[in-house]
Amino acid sequence: MATGPLLAQNQQPRPPKKEGEIENQEITVEKSRKIDLPPAIRLFNKIPSLKQSEEQRKITYEFQDRPLTVADQKTTPNVLPPSVTQPDQQVPFNNYVKVGAGNYSSFLGEAFVASPNTANLGWEGSFRHLSSNLGPKDGRNSGQSENRFRLAGNYALNALKFSAELGYNRDVYGFYGYRPRTEAPPRDSIRQRLNTLHFKLGFENTDNETAVDYSLKTGVTVLRDLYSASEVDWGTNFNASMSISDQVYALLTADAYVTQRTDQLVDNRNLFRVTPTFKYASPLFTATVGVNAVNETDKRLGINRTQAFPVVSLDAVPTGNIHFFAGIDGDIMRNTLRSLLTENRWLSPNVLLANTIKSADFYGGSKGEIGGGFSYEGKVSYATYRNYHTFTNSWPDTTRFFVLYDGGTARVLTISGQLAYSLKDKFRSTLKGEFFRYGLDRLEIAYHRPRTTATWTNSFILNKKLFITADLYMYEGIQAKNFVTNTRYKLPVIWDANLKIDYFLGKQFAAFVSLNNIVGQNYQRYLYYPVQGLNFLGGISYSF
Repeated sequence: MATGPLLAQNQQPRPPKKEGEIENQEITVEKSRKIDLPPAIRLFNKIPSLKQSEEQRKITYEFQDRPLTVADQKTTPNVLPPSVTQPDQQVPFNNYVKVGAGNYSSFLGEAFVASPNTANLGWEGSFRHLSSNLGPKDGRNSGQSENRFRLAGNYALNALKFSAELGYNRDVYGFYGYRPRTEAPPRDSIRQRLNTLHFKLGFENTDNETAVDYSLKTGVTVLRDLYSASEVDWGTNFNASMSISDQVYALLTADAYVTQRTDQLVDNRNLFRVTPTFKYASPLFTATVGVNAVNETDKRLGINRTQAFPVVSLDAVPTGNIHFFAGIDGDIMRNTLRSLLTENRWLSPNVLLANTIKSADFYGGSKGEIGGGFSYEGKVSYATYRNYHTFTNSWPDTTRFFVLYDGGTARVLTISGQLAYSLKDKFRSTLKGEFFRYGLDRLEIAYHRPRTTATWTNSFILNKKLFITADLYMYEGIQAKNFVTNTRYKLPVIWDANLKIDYFLGKQFAAFVSLNNIVGQNYQRYLYYPVQGLNFLGGISYSF
């Protein structure tokens, strides 16, 4: 395999190479490891019911990795939607409609309907429209809109549950990151539109007495933009577990992805993964040992390789509910046009797609509940990657981005911690922080990746009529480079504070107001793309 930085962009001028660089390579990152708490009877998550129970509404502390591809919707130039968390209602209504408006000529329309509770059949449908006719730069040139439609259902038999989902997303926005000039470009010349359609089917057994537990899900996602780019992605996921004894389990995970991206050229890319593991579980100690075998093919890049990675996870509980964990894993991380657009929507045409190889990830830490409503997690991770990807402004058009890949060995140290507090169902608060250190082989810096991130989320319920959510986000250490002028930038620290208030006017009516980016900072998550300053939405909802 060649070992130089790879550009996810075809037929464009390239910046001067550093001495010793080799062109051609591979690519991307997405962390999906999950640290399991001591096992429940069933070893993989079942499809959740359409309606949450009281127990499900209580705070649960999640010990999960934050993806290295930091692209929180809280720090993208959108009008931040009202919180999806809903206060408890005295009368259980399954359906609601919501309308609202705000500055930047913003409008919100939302609806949700669900079937009445039945023994074996449930369905739900939702629609959401959120738009801002004006944006932070040159009015309508930076306006945007999003539409979401989803229809899903479950049907349960004696020992099986079937599920299906149909969804459609439409996002319209502009490439407004142009440099200041005398006259702004016409809106139509910088417009982009993404249409995404997905359809999923699945089934799983629901009989706890069966010897083998299993779940199978398959689905197709079709993405198309306003120009000539499109992607068809068919993914199938299988999970199974079998009890060998009271404390030993055999587990199997298998994934198959068949993908075709079409732009200037057609790109056929497939990935197949099989992960057999054995788990030993006792009240004081849990161990998982196995292997992750992955095959990837890429016709355009001439790739057809299979690699195996160790999977080892240890969890000890010396006292109470305090856990100490450690492990190692590895994987080939899939990168698709859709996943890259989720990180950065302003991509250039003909972006080169390739997968990132996580050669090894060594991790360890502690987590648990410490009483008084507090829970915590502290973790250290040291991972090595091939084809680690970053985003940088393209040249000569700096309004768009392509992907730079480090074809050598990239080393990423992550130190993270989180603390959560819950006071019954009245108050919930979670504070999270992460520090990243990037050791890159071929790339100069980890463009547009933060060095430090922090989030603080809070929710309050007062008298079952007033519901308040507040959150604060901080990103620090983001660097960028304009290769046209050969200028490096260190972007200012991002502070994003948000507040939402819901007040119930009766059994069925409620009013809400949402204040976003209260600090009023027109920060840039990506170079030349300021976000909206202080923005707000207010409106009413009706439940039925």
